[in-house]
Amino acid sequence: MSRIGKMAITIPAGVEVEIAENNVVTVKNSKGTMTQALSPKMVIEKNGQTVTVSRPDDSHESKSLHGLTRTLLNNMIVGLDKGFTKELEVNGVGYRAALEGKKLVLNVGYSHPVNMDPPAGVEIEVPAPNKIIIKGYDKQAVGQFAAEVRGKRPPEPYKGKGIKYASEVVRHKEGKTGAKK
Repeated sequence: MSRIGKMAITIPAGVEVEIAENNVVTVKNSKGTMTQALSPKMVIEKNGQTVTVSRPDDSHESKSLHGLTRTLLNNMIVGLDKGFTKELEVNGVGYRAALEGKKLVLNVGYSHPVNMDPPAGVEIEVPAPNKIIIKGYDKQAVGQFAAEVRGKRPPEPYKGKGIKYASEVVRHKEGKTGAKK
């Protein structure tokens, strides 16, 4: 039995969960609405303020989908209740981030500034020129946009310049040494 899949999901106050046929799950509250078609092979049941996911048999595919289905459903509920955030740091001389309207503008060593539009449901905050906070209720969209921002100038191991996650540790490498005769 999947340790993750067998855990029940409690529905917080203010969040509504609807399960339609073929496991099309809709989660909504005041922040927004998320709809996702989960695997029709899984059995999703709502009992009062809890949702449980079970599998019909012990086939390899069912075992694989059990934990995944529960995690996707939990991410939808937690996202609309609390939301998800990713923090990025911009390191380097002259490297900075700014916000123009809803657009993120990065100056990260290129001959031109890099402009990035966030996807729907994702908000950006720039409290300092070297800090970017990405917020949203869709975990996949927040993580994907954070990865795209980081991908514009990933941290390099020699000087540590670039864009990195706040929790990421960049291992520094030693540079070349002079030639010995």
